[in-house]
Amino acid sequence: MTLRIHIDDGAPPYEQVRAQISEQARSGALPVGYRLPTVRGLAETLGLAANTVAKAYRALEADGVIETRGRNGTLIAAAGAAEREVASAAQDFASRARRLGLGEEEALAAVRDALRAAYG
Repeated sequence: MTLRIHIDDGAPPYEQVRAQISEQARSGALPVGYRLPTVRGLAETLGLAANTVAKAYRALEADGVIETRGRNGTLIAAAGAAEREVASAAQDFASRARRLGLGEEEALAAVRDALRAAYG
């Protein structure tokens, strides 16, 4: 696993860690079951505070990219976990939008706006 933190980058260090691990897991560079370094170990390697790496790991776990197994460590989660979670959220959104009386175009416009806000 190779991570690089760019201080002059506009993104906070925890977001850089999150994005790089997420991309490496998605691309297969980090295979399912790959054991990530401990929070402390990665923080020392990258010259970051442990809380910064812990925040990235929490975000990755919430995204379904990694899973923490207590003393067994933190591993890259089974492929598709993030996609299944997003599909479920999309289904919930579609149901809610319909209940609220939004048409398909209005619902899609709301999603596009949210994605632009999230991805810049």
